[in-house]
Amino acid sequence: MKTDFRIPTTGAFGNPIAENPSGVMCEAGYQSLGLDWRYQLFEVKPKDLGKALEGVRCMGFKGLNLTIPHKIAAIPYMDELTESAKIIGAINTVLVTEDGKLKGENTDGKGFVLGMESNQISLTGKRIVILGAGGAARAISVECAFAGCEEIVVVARKEVAGSELSELIRTKTKSKSSYLPWTPKLQIPLCDILINATNIGLYPDTNKPDIDYGTICKGMIVQDIIPNPAMTPFLAEAKKCGAIVFDGMQMLVN
Repeated sequence: MKTDFRIPTTGAFGNPIAENPSGVMCEAGYQSLGLDWRYQLFEVKPKDLGKALEGVRCMGFKGLNLTIPHKIAAIPYMDELTESAKIIGAINTVLVTEDGKLKGENTDGKGFVLGMESNQISLTGKRIVILGAGGAARAISVECAFAGCEEIVVVARKEVAGSELSELIRTKTKSKSSYLPWTPKLQIPLCDILINATNIGLYPDTNKPDIDYGTICKGMIVQDIIPNPAMTPFLAEAKKCGAIVFDGMQMLVN
């Protein structure tokens, strides 16, 4: 007869979070592994992040994912970080150890690289332009650099964040990097891969990044990290220009 009726809990913190499909994916994964675990979405406001993370520790969560806007803000609340998370300066996963410590990890960039590889795209020697300088952009940039890309141009509205990420790439990896201020109708520099690492276009937002879409070349690889909707306005516009487009689902799955 069953004597333990506790159900191990995992989940994700974000704001917004309702459109995130991680719960459906993870619970299907748990089921396939024979684990009677649950994965819940929690809408956590920035001001409540510290209290929420302490709750994870106190209530014995097995682990947690973090999404916008918590990937950088959560770091001070961690007891330790993995080596890659230290370099990236952002986390998307919290591992809860047996003794109740919170360990920050980042799988965003690794998932992005695996997604590219599954689409038969090598990052070696590639020139990349990335829109954004937040947690996801940091993770993707660093992992792309480790995967052998030649240069990464960071496009961001906030000069401090953009310049800092560009410097991080130059000093911690072998890739070249520069910062480009994000001005209205920005002309995209010549590149092999263009990445939207912002939340512009995330459901229910119907906007697209403010760039000059006429500067997207035919055959350019254009990737959005947003999984919902799969075909974002950004990707739809890029596809009209003849780009090869990929949505954010593979990165999320990986």
